[in-house]
Amino acid sequence: MSGGRPGNPKLRDKSVDPVRAVARDVVRAVRERDAYANLLLPSMLRERGLSGRDAALATELTYGTLRAQGTLDKVIASAAGRPVTEIDGKLLDVLRLGAYQLLRTRIGSHAAVSTSVDLVRSEDGQGPAGFVNAVLRKISQRDEEMWADQLAPSIAQDPVGHLAFAYAHPRWIAEVFADALGGSIGSLQAALAADDSRPPVHLVARPGQITATELALIAGGDEGRLSPYCVYLPGGDPGRLDVVREGLAGVQDEGSQLVAIALTRATLDGPDGGRWLDLCAGPGGKAALLGSLAESSGAHLDAVEVSEHRADLIRSVTADLPVTVVVADGRDSGLEPGYDRVLVDAPCSGLGSLRRRPEARWRRRPSDVTELVPLQRELLTAALDLVRPGGVVVYSTCSPHPAETVGVVDAVCAATGAEQLDARPFVTTEGMEFPSPGDGPHVQLWPHLHGTDAMFLAALRRPADT
Repeated sequence: MSGGRPGNPKLRDKSVDPVRAVARDVVRAVRERDAYANLLLPSMLRERGLSGRDAALATELTYGTLRAQGTLDKVIASAAGRPVTEIDGKLLDVLRLGAYQLLRTRIGSHAAVSTSVDLVRSEDGQGPAGFVNAVLRKISQRDEEMWADQLAPSIAQDPVGHLAFAYAHPRWIAEVFADALGGSIGSLQAALAADDSRPPVHLVARPGQITATELALIAGGDEGRLSPYCVYLPGGDPGRLDVVREGLAGVQDEGSQLVAIALTRATLDGPDGGRWLDLCAGPGGKAALLGSLAESSGAHLDAVEVSEHRADLIRSVTADLPVTVVVADGRDSGLEPGYDRVLVDAPCSGLGSLRRRPEARWRRRPSDVTELVPLQRELLTAALDLVRPGGVVVYSTCSPHPAETVGVVDAVCAATGAEQLDARPFVTTEGMEFPSPGDGPHVQLWPHLHGTDAMFLAALRRPADT
């Protein structure tokens, strides 16, 4: 019988390391009920009373294990002599956690193995603990590079497959990245390496409420390189910051900030009448930034969201801003056409933000993209119907997948006659050191080049004679 419920620290075996117990419990929740680690872990750390170095270690072990899962599973299967599908789920969670410590941290082998064995023994007894001990000891006999030499495809014969193993990505995602990067193996390696690292927290200073300089001083971070509203934090829980709790700042990737900024900078044919629209606004990050910018320029933003729950989130982050939240399907919103600026931050595969969602890379399937592309085309087409002649639509995805990016834009432009503008000037500022956003006319951001999520954006202008 299990030694107490995983969610109740009071019922735990006192011999179990609380840091590993938190990591184990989050990894288990991700496996058993498709939980999101970035949502569950902060609350569990607070619940268990972990802070400082303990919280940092628990975070590293949790996120690292989830990011590396596919590669770890290949190593575990080899060491155990059986597929991971034949290993009990609770044991597999601990094996993954232990293997990660052995292969990807500086934690000593004895500590990694013994703490893992304790986790299993506390719940399942000596027999399963012995199995975990034997597998992990076998894994500890080789380092990560040696296991890669044994299990990964040859880098000479199959460089994409080799890099996918080395940097813990499903092969199909590595192939997508390679395609988006023009086939460069060097660029692919850099992109996968950046994607396999835990990113810093990006904050956004709400324009009109606080400056990035002030936010950096208060939060103990550094001002961003690309967005005038961005601040980088080295780590920690940003939800604990007073400026975040009070709504003066929010958590938002710098690339996402650039998408909102691009919409406000895009060149219109004719004057800006101040009618702005965010057609896929949930959960509200871009809408909050756009609402702040609208307030300073005398504009008004309509924010469309199909889900009532997510609409409530938008209302909470845009309170006191010139923002009207509309609950509707963006494809058939019922809104009056004539908007000057429209943002379509379309639902997508999220392949560009895998580093912030450690478990996501192993959940995604190629079919996810296939199913989303028609929706993305319909939303972009609806946006062009809502924007005025001479107005601008910015289309964005947090994905570099060509089918979700240039494929959607090219298809809709061909069908509607929309003009694609050079979007690069809309994300750059004179004098700013901005790594190349690509050959244009669209912008593709990358973690290894820009330090952002792999955001894509394109700017389309509705012809003035339509």
